[in-house]
Amino acid sequence: MIQLDKREAFPFSSNPFGLVYENAITENKENEVQIHPITYQLNGIKIASNIYTPKNHSKDKRYPAIVIAVPNGAVKEQAAGLYGQRLAEKGYITIVSDCMFFGESEGMPRQQDIPYYRIEDIRGMIDVIFSFPGVDSQRIYGLGICGGGGYLLSCGQMDKRLKKIATVSMFNTGAVRREGFQNSQVDTVLKRLHEVASIREKELNEDTLIYNANMTEMKPEVGHQLPIEMYREGYEYYVETHFHPNSHSCFLQRNLMDLMVYDPVQFMYLLDQPLLMMVGDHADTNYMSEQAFELAITTKEKELYYLKDATHIQTYYKESVVKEAIEKLDIFYK
Repeated sequence: MIQLDKREAFPFSSNPFGLVYENAITENKENEVQIHPITYQLNGIKIASNIYTPKNHSKDKRYPAIVIAVPNGAVKEQAAGLYGQRLAEKGYITIVSDCMFFGESEGMPRQQDIPYYRIEDIRGMIDVIFSFPGVDSQRIYGLGICGGGGYLLSCGQMDKRLKKIATVSMFNTGAVRREGFQNSQVDTVLKRLHEVASIREKELNEDTLIYNANMTEMKPEVGHQLPIEMYREGYEYYVETHFHPNSHSCFLQRNLMDLMVYDPVQFMYLLDQPLLMMVGDHADTNYMSEQAFELAITTKEKELYYLKDATHIQTYYKESVVKEAIEKLDIFYK
């Protein structure tokens, strides 16, 4: 059995739990949704997590549970936490963890974005929630947001403890690192792989770590003029409206060796669980979910759902969009 330890809340912002989304929990009250900051060990690394329980939670009852995978570079206090709280309000026990090497979770060097670890993060959450008081082990579901959606698809393909799979604004991290956003860098794949080899060699020779550009350090005049809508709105979300000091968009450049040969849609035929994929109807990332959905040929129950009046980033926080997504998720999971 995995040992859970209580965790001190992150001392940031006016919220005692460090949460930066609107209408977040500020204290645990009776007859309301509660948040439980915990830590656990995953492959020898301490993971920081928040578990949300429904109002009047009882260990003697049996509840469905949802593991929620965060967007790339995000932390549990942002969009994934919002979905965790809202789904707990619907009667689910939910868990949101910082990835290994990110946020409050431990692991060195920092900001390692390697697909194996991201998938293992999700399996670790399943391990933890599997034995949490009151959880029905036959009703453990998954939700992945943005890059977490891609990694959740991969996890669902191999880990059948997840009984239903849902994504919001799924982002195919491997395809974008390899071929560029909307296939804009297809002709330079091999060139960039050779450059990454040189970067790793430079790290060894100079005993240093080389990271890509960090959005949180970008000047406003640059962030507001980014040519791709998702990145431009991402700058506003992560830097201006929902900033958290643990959230960084950068990763070790040598991770491109792993990312560029990874693709979560390659084995979609192995996913036989019910599947719900949601995207904003105005999102410039829709093509990623549409491709994955088409390749999910084994599952007998699947739906691609377009959230009204939403871009990619707006599915993280826009009240009307999140409300619609939560209602759709509740119907799907139940």
